[in-house]
Amino acid sequence: MSRLTSRLDDLCVALTGQDAVVVYHQLQAIAANVISWLLVLLRVRVPALRLGRKGADSAVLVLSPGGFERFALEPLPVESVVTVGYNVTAPTVERLPTCNSLARLPDGPPPGHAIVRIQAFSVNYADVTIRWGLYESAIKYVGYPICPGFDLAGVVERVGPGASVQEGDTVVGITFFGAYSERVLVPCHQLFAVPKGMSIAQAAALPSVSGTALHALALAGLWPSLPASRNRAVLVHSAAGGVGSMLVQMAKAIGCHPIVAVVGASHKVAACEALGATAVIDKSKEDLWSAASKAAPGGYCAIFDANGVQTLARSYSALAQTGTLVIYGFHTNLPTSSMLNPLAWVRMLVGILRMPRFDPMDLVLSSKSVAGFNLSFFADETRMVGRYFEQILAWVEDGSLALSNVTTFPMDELPRAHESIQSGQSIGKLVCLTRHAGD
Repeated sequence: MSRLTSRLDDLCVALTGQDAVVVYHQLQAIAANVISWLLVLLRVRVPALRLGRKGADSAVLVLSPGGFERFALEPLPVESVVTVGYNVTAPTVERLPTCNSLARLPDGPPPGHAIVRIQAFSVNYADVTIRWGLYESAIKYVGYPICPGFDLAGVVERVGPGASVQEGDTVVGITFFGAYSERVLVPCHQLFAVPKGMSIAQAAALPSVSGTALHALALAGLWPSLPASRNRAVLVHSAAGGVGSMLVQMAKAIGCHPIVAVVGASHKVAACEALGATAVIDKSKEDLWSAASKAAPGGYCAIFDANGVQTLARSYSALAQTGTLVIYGFHTNLPTSSMLNPLAWVRMLVGILRMPRFDPMDLVLSSKSVAGFNLSFFADETRMVGRYFEQILAWVEDGSLALSNVTTFPMDELPRAHESIQSGQSIGKLVCLTRHAGD
C-alpha cells in the first residue's frame, strides 16, 4: 500500500505539482463547486450580496465550497461561544461538533488567551480561495463549515490567567482562521496594541499583508539587512494591492532602488507612485517585459509574484545573477467571477499544466533562486512572526509604512467585498466593519 501511495504521489506531482492528498482535496472542491453552480443555475440556491443577520453577535461561515450563496451568518448566542483559530488547543476550549471554527468556553479564556470583541476584520484574496475550497491549510486544519479570516482589530473583552493584554485594550491581531466574527478567542502573542493615529479599519488591514510582504523580503535576502551583491532593483507585481503596496513601501524603507511597480489598470498608477515606486508599469497600456527591462537593464535582485501562470516564467527570466523570485499566490490561475462553473475548472486545469518547472541545473548555472510560502501554515513560528511585527510596527510608528487606501464594507455586505477583490480592480485593502465598530 505504501508503494502504491508513493507512486500515486509521484504521478500527481508530475502532472500537477501537488501530492495526492492535495489533489484529492481539489477534486472534492471541484465537485462541491459544480454542485453549487448547478443549484444556483436551477435557482435552488440564491446568491445574495447582503447577509441576513440572525442575532446579536454573529460569525460568518462558509458552509461548503461554492459561491456567495455558501455564506451564512451564524449567531454567537452567549458570551462563552466564540470563533477560534486552528492553533488554539487548550483543553478547556470545547469546539462545537457542527463547526471546528466555533468553540464554547465554559471556564472562560484559557491561560495566555483573550477574547476580543472584533470591530473590524480584513478581506484577503486567500479568503476567496477558502470559499472555493482551494486553500489547503483551511481544509487540512479546519474543514467545512469554516469561519475564514486572518486579520482583526477590536477591544479585549475577557482575558485568561497570565494574559499579556488587559480587558479594555484596543488591539490588532492575527488568527489562523476565525476573524470573520464579532467575538474571537486569540492567543495573546498574536495581539498587539493598535499604533497611535491608526484607525480601527487601518489596523485590521495591517497584519496579513505586512507579514506576507516582510517574509517575502526576508526570503529574497533583503531583510533584516541588504545583501552584499551590487544589484538593488526589485519588481513588484500587483503593486496596488494589499501585499504589493506593503512591498513597495518596505522596499523603499530598506533602500532598494529602483522599485518597479506593476499594475493592470491605469487607475492604479497614481496609488503606486504615492507609495514610493520609482517606476510604474501599466501592463494594460504597455508591454510589461519591455518596460521592466528598460527600468532595470541589469535585471532584478528580487521579483515578487502572486500572479501565477501568466508571469512566473518571464519573472524568472528577468532576474539578475543572485536574484530571487518569491512566489506567494496564483491569481491568474483563478477566475474573477464568484461562481466556479465547469469551464472555469477546465481553465484552471490548463493553467496548472502550463505552470513553469524550474530546472535545478539552471538555478545553479544562472545563480538564481526561487522561493515560495504560505503564512497560514506558520502558526508555530511565534518567534519569527513576533520579530516581523516588531519591525512592522516600528515602520508604522516612524511613518515608513502606511495604509492610505482602505475601503470599508458593513459586515453584512461581506459578499460585496469578495466581489470587489475578485474583480482585480480594487486598490489597497478591503475591510469589513462589525456592529461594534463605533464602540
